[in-house]
Amino acid sequence: MRILFAGSPAIALPCLDTLAELALSGGDFELAGILTNPDSPKGRRGRIEATEVGARAALIAGRFEAVSRSVPAILKPERLAAQERAAVAALKPDMLLSFAYGRIFGPKFLALFPLGGINIHPSLLPKYRGPAPIPAVILNREAETGISIQKLALEMDAGDIILRERFPLSGRETTASLSEYIAQRSAALLPRVLQGILSGELQVTPQRPEEASYCSLISKEEGRIDWSRAAADIDARIRAFNPWPLSWTAHGDQICYILEGQPWAGEGCFPSGKALPGTVLGTDKHAGILIQTGDGVYAVNRLQYQAKKALAWKDFLNGARDFSSARLV
Repeated sequence: MRILFAGSPAIALPCLDTLAELALSGGDFELAGILTNPDSPKGRRGRIEATEVGARAALIAGRFEAVSRSVPAILKPERLAAQERAAVAALKPDMLLSFAYGRIFGPKFLALFPLGGINIHPSLLPKYRGPAPIPAVILNREAETGISIQKLALEMDAGDIILRERFPLSGRETTASLSEYIAQRSAALLPRVLQGILSGELQVTPQRPEEASYCSLISKEEGRIDWSRAAADIDARIRAFNPWPLSWTAHGDQICYILEGQPWAGEGCFPSGKALPGTVLGTDKHAGILIQTGDGVYAVNRLQYQAKKALAWKDFLNGARDFSSARLV
């Protein structure tokens, strides 16, 4: 079975590595090509860089070449129009495997694959269809989430379910940590799914559209902390927006990123019932810097000023002594 892999960000890398290992083993699977988004400017200097999948694809191509195997094509098109479809057709792929590619596949593109396509989605479909299910799960403080491997359909994330795995959440996950876990688990599930497709033994389950919910992309502007929210809500947002766009607040004329913390459950002689949201109340030697919210107190234990190093709260206060009596906005 010749497979075209489509993906862009780091969450797709373990699945790409697994597929490459299967292809290099000389078994039933071939890696026909790797489809990813074009190189783009990144960082403050705007240096043109490949996507994470694009960078890994170059290394994988080198491994195939080193053992005199057919090197998978690397495709980075701006769009999937007629010329790009012809390039894919020339690879003679049997199936498309997609994980966070970042674009919708149209009917003409999907028609290039005799065995159709499958997509790995990091939620328990039909919940959280859309481009940002991992932050959405954290923002909504779900007790569990999971991985859905589905058939690709023309409607976004609406295909029949091939395999679904669920797992509980502790309530302390960040988008970064949950993405890493899902990336590794997806790669572990992939060989079983591919073997099942090859043998024809897999059974699929249609989704129930009436149970569908949707999520949207996170914007950079959403990172600003509204201290009038409840501490539990602020905590969820800080975890959901790590590693991007990060949650931030203003201390005077400086931007301060709040990287880690938790709602404070302790007791102390702070005027928390009277203080305005965003007021720094003091510190707890175990929990960190205590900040009044609209409902409860939030304890910050790791933070940083813009363009400065991320610091544990005690080290941060050593260099920002006026922070202890500030009101953050």
